[in-house]
Amino acid sequence: MSDITLYELPGCPFCAKVRTKLDELELDYDVIEVPRSHEDRTEVERVSGQNGVPVISDESQDVEGMHESDDIVEYLEETYA
Repeated sequence: MSDITLYELPGCPFCAKVRTKLDELELDYDVIEVPRSHEDRTEVERVSGQNGVPVISDESQDVEGMHESDDIVEYLEETYA
């Protein structure tokens, strides 16, 4: 199990942007695919307070439920680049 968890929806371009950055930085991460229906995204809502994706949690940095792909990419670059 990795410290970083990515909540994503397959085919989501914003999720793909975050995945690309995680892969560029060669970071280990777990992926949780969320349901297509916003109403069924209870786990991601519990973690982040909202039901959009992408969302990441990074246990090693005490980050839980960060959303917005640009913010996530900036965080990853500042923390791991």
